[in-house]
Amino acid sequence: MSLPTGEAGASPEDLAAGVRDWVDSAPLRALVAHFGGDWPPGDLATVLARLDDFSARHWDFRGGRERPDAREPALDDGTVRLVLDAAAALGLVRPAPPARPAYAHLVVLGGLARACLRRVSYAGHLLRAGTRVAGEVAVLGSFRPLSEWEQRTLADAGLAPCATEVDALDAAVRLAFRMTAASEEDGHDGGHPHHSWSARTYRPAGLPPVRVLAAPSSEPDRRRAHTADTQRFWAEHVRLSPGDPVLLVTAPIYVPFQHCDALRTLALPYGCGIETVGVDPAVPDLTRLPEPTLSPGRYLQEIRSAIRAMRALHRALP
Repeated sequence: MSLPTGEAGASPEDLAAGVRDWVDSAPLRALVAHFGGDWPPGDLATVLARLDDFSARHWDFRGGRERPDAREPALDDGTVRLVLDAAAALGLVRPAPPARPAYAHLVVLGGLARACLRRVSYAGHLLRAGTRVAGEVAVLGSFRPLSEWEQRTLADAGLAPCATEVDALDAAVRLAFRMTAASEEDGHDGGHPHHSWSARTYRPAGLPPVRVLAAPSSEPDRRRAHTADTQRFWAEHVRLSPGDPVLLVTAPIYVPFQHCDALRTLALPYGCGIETVGVDPAVPDLTRLPEPTLSPGRYLQEIRSAIRAMRALHRALP
């Protein structure tokens, strides 16, 4: 199942058609029916709104908490098989390699501590394997505090203690690119992590510069910075030109929702192209950083995230 096109200059009609194809697909329809829902009638905006409400009732296991704190639902074997098959068909399971040999920029999206290590390591692998980047490698995160479990993950990987997501990303960059210190540092202390930002730039020999950014929140009184905040913040600090191909690296399970967020926050306002890929677990560099087994509940949660991201993208179309 393909996602909305990331081709630079795609028309609003093409993007809306991509959203419609994903949302109106047989796997998602089957999943909704299995959980007791009737397919909503109406135009695409109405269908997206109803699916957002439906998924909030049936597939939201976070309840406002961070992803590691989400509860896992009790599902029978048949439901588990249906969820896993739907997740694969909807693009949340199988990684795909970058389609182009060269990009204007490579963007690594942050996450949990282990994900920070895996994604930065995969970006390093892509560069060493020949993917060319004319601009910079941007590693995007926030000042989200790490849990005790995440801190143990970093300690097990032999890294010094880290307090926040951006600290973990910074440590991952130094490890993957064999750097000891940033060549440039900048930032602003707003008195609270939600108001603050930081930037550290590394210049590994023979490779593009690597910049680690921690973004402020666009709603600092309500929450920390999220994925769209980090993408928007980066775009304000780099010269994006219409037509620039941008490669995003994340985990396969997050590809649909983070791709749509990037279309909304980067492609629409700047006219750049967006390609979103998930880390390939078969890459030898990552064998020492195995991805935990993903549960059916996690897949349902991120199918909901994709629905919400597609709704936000559709509402942003001119």
